[in-house]
Amino acid sequence: MAAPGSAIKHTFSSLVKQKPPKTSPTKSRGTMAVSMREVDSVFQGVGQKDGLEIWRIEKLQAVPVPKESYGKFFTGDSYIILKSTALKNGSFRHDIHYWLGKDTSQDEAGTAAIKTVELDAALGGRAVQYREVQGNETEKFLSYFKPCIIPEEGGVASGFRHTEVNEREHKTRLFVCRGKHTVHVKEVPFARSSLNHDDIFILDTKSKIFQFNGSNSSIQERAKALEVVQYLKDTNHDGKCEVAAVEDGKLMADVDAGEFWALFGGFAPLPRKPFSELNGKDSASTSKLLCVNKGQAAPIDCEILTRELLDSTKCYLLDCGSEIYAWMGRETTLEERKRAGSAAEEFLREGNRPRSHIIRLMEGFETVIFRSKFDKWPKKADAVVSDESRGKVAALLKRQGFNFKSPAKAAPVKQEPQPQIDCTGNLQVWRVNGSEKTFLSFSEQCKFYSGDCYIFQYTYPGENGDECLIGTWFGKKSVQEERSAATSLADKMIESLKFQAVLVRVYEGKEPIEFFPIFQNLVIYKGGTSTGYKKFVSENGIEDDTYSESGVALFRVQGSGPENMQAIQVDTAATSLNSAYCYILHDGDTVFTWVGNLSSSMDQELAERQLDVIKPNLQSRLLKEGSEYDQFWKLLGVKSEYSSQKIVRDQESDPHLFACTFSKGVLKVREIFNFTQDDLMTEDIFILDCHSCVFVWVGQRVDTKIRAQALNIGEKFLELDILMENVSRETPLYVITEGSEPQYFTRFFTWDFAKSAMHGNSFERKLSIVKDGVKPRADKPKRRPTTSAHTGRSSVPDKSQRSRSMSFSPDRVRVRGRSPAFNALAANFENPNARNLSTPPPVVRKQLPKPVSPESSKPPPRTASIAAISASFERPKATLIPKSIKASPDANKPQTEASKPKPETNAKESNPTKDNPAATPTVQEDVKESQAEGEEGLLAYPYDRLRTSSTNPATDIDVTKREIYLSSTEFRERFGMTKEAFAKLPKWKQNRLKIALQLF
Repeated sequence: MAAPGSAIKHTFSSLVKQKPPKTSPTKSRGTMAVSMREVDSVFQGVGQKDGLEIWRIEKLQAVPVPKESYGKFFTGDSYIILKSTALKNGSFRHDIHYWLGKDTSQDEAGTAAIKTVELDAALGGRAVQYREVQGNETEKFLSYFKPCIIPEEGGVASGFRHTEVNEREHKTRLFVCRGKHTVHVKEVPFARSSLNHDDIFILDTKSKIFQFNGSNSSIQERAKALEVVQYLKDTNHDGKCEVAAVEDGKLMADVDAGEFWALFGGFAPLPRKPFSELNGKDSASTSKLLCVNKGQAAPIDCEILTRELLDSTKCYLLDCGSEIYAWMGRETTLEERKRAGSAAEEFLREGNRPRSHIIRLMEGFETVIFRSKFDKWPKKADAVVSDESRGKVAALLKRQGFNFKSPAKAAPVKQEPQPQIDCTGNLQVWRVNGSEKTFLSFSEQCKFYSGDCYIFQYTYPGENGDECLIGTWFGKKSVQEERSAATSLADKMIESLKFQAVLVRVYEGKEPIEFFPIFQNLVIYKGGTSTGYKKFVSENGIEDDTYSESGVALFRVQGSGPENMQAIQVDTAATSLNSAYCYILHDGDTVFTWVGNLSSSMDQELAERQLDVIKPNLQSRLLKEGSEYDQFWKLLGVKSEYSSQKIVRDQESDPHLFACTFSKGVLKVREIFNFTQDDLMTEDIFILDCHSCVFVWVGQRVDTKIRAQALNIGEKFLELDILMENVSRETPLYVITEGSEPQYFTRFFTWDFAKSAMHGNSFERKLSIVKDGVKPRADKPKRRPTTSAHTGRSSVPDKSQRSRSMSFSPDRVRVRGRSPAFNALAANFENPNARNLSTPPPVVRKQLPKPVSPESSKPPPRTASIAAISASFERPKATLIPKSIKASPDANKPQTEASKPKPETNAKESNPTKDNPAATPTVQEDVKESQAEGEEGLLAYPYDRLRTSSTNPATDIDVTKREIYLSSTEFRERFGMTKEAFAKLPKWKQNRLKIALQLF
């Protein structure tokens, strides 16, 4: 058999020179000049679903390969592989690879190259085409068949029968493995001379598989090679055989090493110079552009490569050393494209560069790496022409008698992914003042200013105990000094938590989807209150536009529901309006609510709710778009045109994973294709880019100096704009340490928490998996029911539903699901008639009951460490809440002191009756002596003890249903109706009445 490199010249020259049928290709710009008579009918209907499609060349024809044979290659064959990937926008991305075995025939190799061009034409010219030569495959190609491909001897042309491995007799084979992220496997002679110190070798015997680790190989390479060991174990031994790791340098003292060397006839020193061929690619050189004319490549004289050099009616070669690109204009014929491929093959052959890759791509579907070779490549437009071209392909084939299916699109994913974070956690917020941080009380922690910087800490129940998120929020007009201070302070908090918390950097206007649900009801005002902002305004003579309650202000209301709503102050001008939103405009005590014609009923409800935050106790005038008062326009200045389109945030795109190396301030990245959790190595840093946000994943074994640079690495990545998507430098950045992965990160993987909890380096972990498998943790930590000064979660004995709060004073607890203003209003309400009764109150979400086990009160190590170290953060000193929830002198303390954060108490301390059953009847007897029993069998309490502002509150009640503890007589007096009539009211009306009576 001839090598494929020498076979292609003859095949292309004979096949390409064949006279094509007479056609009249259109030459209008943007149209493919292709005759569909030249497209093989076997390609009809391909590429319409996510996944792989494979053909083998048999008798110069492309024959489909059965799915059960995917991943099996023979050295004497040529194959065509189509990988179709469904994108989030509903379209498909296509990659075509033609693989040439080392013993393939001349005709088969040439046919595979030509059929690849035809397949691309059938797809509308949207695919990128790769030439794959056995032993030198691209990492993208190998990623389709993880962990590796091991071609078998034989081929269809030689009459070899593609039989399975002989089950009667196992052949001992030696393989060499190379690659840190993707493994290249090659079979080498079973001899000691094949071994070296630089590579990993796998010896597959009948009863045992040995992995020999060269002394110069890395831990990551050894770990990846173990995936090949697992593959051989499952494929050749039905998953039943011993596995042994042999370290280079260990002699006969090691049992496995002794057995390994005995198979080679005994130990002998290995040569320093590797016997095997180097796996490096051809040396890179300066990029050179050549124009292909009638199959001949002529160089183009240019100092700088620009997009303008490429003509849509021609084909070009771009020589980049390790790869050569064949660029084909959209107005070229199929014959011209085939000749361009032939010219690329000839170019490499003449330069004696067998290891360089050939990548063929169509105009409009250039890869990121190709575009990066040019100076200021224009922003890539959406590939609309691809669907048009493919539709024309379908129409032409139908006219010619082929039953070609119409082009299909993938089912588009939801436009907005849902927040993957529990919203019932413990929130604490600090404002940055100069180089210090000031703690904000619960009534102020959801009020931000655009001139300030903030730090927030959010602890919430996760998959394996409490998880912690620490973030910084930079206002649009905040000063750089305070941004740096916020970053430094947040880093110290992360370090204090032993890197078990996630860090996020957020800019105003670029908030990730997890941000707003944490705050639930957020108001962003103009101006600032920090010392840094005030100093900056004063020194630069800038007008201070900080929000004033007595002044004129305009707020845009947005959000998805009562637990995710924002009011953002905008310029007080008509141009700030938008028909898709509702707005609140006030001039002192004069308040207008403006309803855009394109706004929804939910938008209007949110505007009503925000009135209680911005201007409580005041009645607003409702104005629908088109029926405004003159006074309204007068406050906005001059009436002018405004937008009617919803403000669209950055959409999440298909994720890309990159392995990173960071040295001397220089960041280098390498994309990992078709990634899985196993690609995350504990010794490395990886970046997951999904466009709307970027995650920096840091392995536990990463050097501490590099770990400290994680946020800087993420910022460097945004600066480089690797994917050339014009990504914003203000894109949200997450820093995640291995073992602390939140759900909004793991959703991009098929995640196994048992793997992430394993100890040791990458090799030790995977060796344990290969030998024993992944064992799920039997002692999986349970969520700890906690009571904290700022949490809405607690454990109440003998209740089917969790109470939203265990505290008797709203000043002590931030009730999740209610805005700070509602809490303050409920606590200090004196005149029920002064309330803006037209506003429905926020809906309080109730948590589903959680199963309780004896271990549930025992916090996991990670939870305990977070809780313990969090208590040592800078906090104003405060008096602890008493263990028993009874009236105490602390209840009458001012709000400023009562609202300060309290350290979390143990679950057992917060629930004394649960641990001491004997205490229960005593409490009940004491209550029964002084209280009557209601009609429903509940204890009845006087109204004064049920009010949220009571100085002697009832303790053993469900605080979300205070009204049910009123007697029937007092209920009728207070509510003006019976309990039965009240129960028939809509929920929002019930809540409104309860707020007015301080029972909410």
